[in-house]
Amino acid sequence: MKKLFGTDGMRGEAGVFPLDAATVRAAGRSLARHLGDELGRAPLLVTGRDTRESGTWIERDFIEGILSAGGQAASAGVITTPGVAFLARDMPADAGVVISASHNPFHDNGIKIFSPTGRKLDDATERLIEADIYAERESGAPPPDFDEGATPPDEDDQAGYMRSASALRAGYLRHLADGVAAGLRLEGLSVVLDCANGAASELAPALFLRLGARVVSTFDTPDGRNINRDCGSLHTDILCRRVVEEGAHLGVAYDGDADRALFVDARGRLVDGDATLWVLAKRMQERGELAGGRVVATVMSNIGLEVALRSRGVELLRTDVGDKYVLEELLRTGSSLGGEQSGHIIFPRLSLAGDGMLTTINLLRAVVESARPLDELTEGFRRYPQVLLNVRVREKVPFEEVEEIADAAREVRERLGDGGRLLLRYSGTEPLARVMIEGQSQEEIDALAEGLAGVIRRRLAEG
Repeated sequence: MKKLFGTDGMRGEAGVFPLDAATVRAAGRSLARHLGDELGRAPLLVTGRDTRESGTWIERDFIEGILSAGGQAASAGVITTPGVAFLARDMPADAGVVISASHNPFHDNGIKIFSPTGRKLDDATERLIEADIYAERESGAPPPDFDEGATPPDEDDQAGYMRSASALRAGYLRHLADGVAAGLRLEGLSVVLDCANGAASELAPALFLRLGARVVSTFDTPDGRNINRDCGSLHTDILCRRVVEEGAHLGVAYDGDADRALFVDARGRLVDGDATLWVLAKRMQERGELAGGRVVATVMSNIGLEVALRSRGVELLRTDVGDKYVLEELLRTGSSLGGEQSGHIIFPRLSLAGDGMLTTINLLRAVVESARPLDELTEGFRRYPQVLLNVRVREKVPFEEVEEIADAAREVRERLGDGGRLLLRYSGTEPLARVMIEGQSQEEIDALAEGLAGVIRRRLAEG
């Protein structure tokens, strides 16, 4: 059976399996049925979506599946992914469902499911849903009749539920403004927001205006097809220029569902997730809030972050790529800060989901309380040179089982010592071996990477 759920839910081209209407309904029906069996009652699910044009019908069909299995649903309409995770806990609902493909282009979409704790759905339930989807496809039987009397909830008049979509969104904003940002005032601070024409387009400007900032809002007019197009966290060049032109204190770039945030300092320089972790770790350490003196990041974080944290006696724990794995390590170790270079930052004591607007609040709090600009707060973090080479292979043999490759990798690590890092892994989707090296000299790491890649080509390359 092909695995439909990845580390960030079920994702693909809208209208094509597994995001065709019948499969979306099957997924909603399966989720509601399994939750109902577990709870012994009709489950309540809260849903939300980003701004891509397919989101409306995918959310509608998913809700139809929920209702056909006897469940209840409430829609928050267009809202961020962490907004749905918050609502699942706050309402409380029995699960939260987000229709979004995050930073992907508009023609893609996806389904992410959260438990009431805010954690993504467990693997066991995902496998049950996948099994149900394939069983329906293979049976050839028509799906259960949908009860025409149980219509999907209208956003402003939700059948069987007490709050409208606008009230749900207002509750999330109130949580951020009055809870997470309690006591923070931003008068005199100017911020340029790049909302990626996505889920943050209304919410982010409203939040930071409410906190007193001067807000310049850009890419905040979604049309269903312009989400992430030449904007947002994957395309920050325009934001970098705009911050300088406006004379703003900083800029923020969200992605389509606003679970990540990247920043730009007043000089127009990008501050990525690694630099953000550095700024936040220092503040939390000074306040005695950095549990265990640890920060959790992934194997893709630059070694410069590890070196900078080590200079303050802070340990960097690394996980596989994916905020799901960062969260697992945060909870396993009781740590209080983690994230990815891409801008997913997690504060498990505030939320178990990455939240771009929550991250922005905490970074702005660091700026305001220190009375120092962002470029000064990032001092002490130096990004080390990096090289990444891909070698196409005929088979993915464990590297340690090929003596010549294992020896070459060991020699590279010895040459780098504490001043560099080798990451040798296979691509999860392509027949590629990836050689990534970081070190103090670009010339040195280029030579080391070419040498190791050459060994891999001799032993494992196609042909």
